[in-house]
Amino acid sequence: MEKPEKRGMIDTWLDKHRALYAAATRHEFVVSIRDGSVDLSSFKTWLGQDYLFVRGFVLFVANVLIRAGKESGETSDMEVVLGGLASLNDEIEWFKSEGSKWGVDFSNVVAQRDNQAYGSFLEALMSSEVEYSVVMTAFWAIEAVYQESFAHCLEEGNKTPAELIGACNRWGNNGFKQYCLSVKKIAERCLENASGEVLAKAEDVLVRVLEHEVAFWGMSRGGQ
Repeated sequence: MEKPEKRGMIDTWLDKHRALYAAATRHEFVVSIRDGSVDLSSFKTWLGQDYLFVRGFVLFVANVLIRAGKESGETSDMEVVLGGLASLNDEIEWFKSEGSKWGVDFSNVVAQRDNQAYGSFLEALMSSEVEYSVVMTAFWAIEAVYQESFAHCLEEGNKTPAELIGACNRWGNNGFKQYCLSVKKIAERCLENASGEVLAKAEDVLVRVLEHEVAFWGMSRGGQ
């Protein structure tokens, strides 16, 4: 009989902040994609804002890669993060293709206030003063929200519009899920030996990522 997967700090925090995690992964914009009621103009708004975000996210992941190489003590950490960084090149090309498909000119897209705030948050996390375990917790949360959100749009019974299936598959596929699990394992391993002070910082960062994700989804529906 297989032993149940060991629960770590992240699972404990998700239980504690379950409502916020649900707000981030089952936002009304995500639900509207799944039930087929999505306003395509909202999707286009999200597309433009997320393209801008991803360009900044590349710099964050590059910083995570450097930290993994210098601080983790595990060569596998660097390999996992490098895989994520490499995939972002394909992701940017995907955005460009989708922009052409939907008539979204990214050169005319201006980052909304919530997008700017999220970007500033990521920049702060790139400081060398932020502990590696805290950074990895944030990295996992950012990736996991998209994975779980878009996987929901592909689950049985969905009415996701055919023209959005590709977007949902980009983050909702099993390969991306396994990648997120690998990032989570790194974060959990680092948190096992973290001090109480660092654990408090990591939990706070997790909460802040979820809050930023909720606000980011909200931009598609008239947020700031």
